[in-house]
Amino acid sequence: YTPSAGLPELRQAIADKFQADNGLSYKPNQIVVSNGAKHSCYNAILATCERGDEVIIPSPYWVSYPDMVRLAGAEPVIVQTNERNRWKMTAEEFENAMTPRTKMVIMNSPGNPTGSVYSREELEAIVAVAAEEDIYILSDEIYEKLIYDGVEHASIASLSKQAYDLTITVNGFSKSYAMTGWRLGYMGAPEAVAKAVDSIQSHSTSNPCSFAQKGAVAALKGDQQPLSDMHDEFDMRRNYMYDRISKIANITAVKPQGAFYVLVNISQLGLNSQNFADRLLSKANVAVIPGAAFGDDRTIRLSYATSIDVIKKGLDRFQDFCRTL
Repeated sequence: YTPSAGLPELRQAIADKFQADNGLSYKPNQIVVSNGAKHSCYNAILATCERGDEVIIPSPYWVSYPDMVRLAGAEPVIVQTNERNRWKMTAEEFENAMTPRTKMVIMNSPGNPTGSVYSREELEAIVAVAAEEDIYILSDEIYEKLIYDGVEHASIASLSKQAYDLTITVNGFSKSYAMTGWRLGYMGAPEAVAKAVDSIQSHSTSNPCSFAQKGAVAALKGDQQPLSDMHDEFDMRRNYMYDRISKIANITAVKPQGAFYVLVNISQLGLNSQNFADRLLSKANVAVIPGAAFGDDRTIRLSYATSIDVIKKGLDRFQDFCRTL
């Protein structure tokens, strides 16, 4: 076994990463390594939320957020965003969704499934609203290394002392380092939250996989050029996919600024997302994710986390299918 919160060497390396990349000063005892960023998010919710609490989640959202909240006994409150604002929740929308029961807001930037990136100014406005009522901010930053067009990634906890005290910053190794199956994520949090998460984890999963943690140390301390190479490849695929989609009649998309997804609005085609996905699969042998899974039945999600040859072939079939509707 290792310590339940992770190897000291890895927690120090993560603290160094937070300082160098995000301008965040976390001590090793503020860092907990878990079995994937998904596990980190769930632990954070368990440690801070209980029955009667509400957690605000912008939609479209990553599929697991609402169920994590329900598993903790709390209630997800969904804020529907719109394509005109690049699928981002405004501070006003956040404030309008708040009640005396609001305990947390979940922010995901860059976002899955939208690829949206919140600007520093947008995040500062969100923090200002949260700080009025001491609402926790769960900031899922797993896609931080996959940002394009010179857009800046701002870690919420770095914006101010208030933001730091309210924010639980989640990240991991699956996306930046392509270590999905290794199941390693981590959080930086206020000491009281980190201590509670450490206790929860010690009584549920014990420690993260010991030898995977050694791999994570090597990833953080090793040559970072592969990250740049992957980023450039994803960027090329992103541009190709968006250019193709933008030329197809009766569908729309916002060009993603991060992650490796394009969220396509299919509402003009007269099908809900599940029916569209089922028919696309059966007639064209192309698999997409129905937007209903992300809280928006008007959309489907495409991924460019595959080879350009597969993307070209899939988009040829996708375009032909859309012409039949």
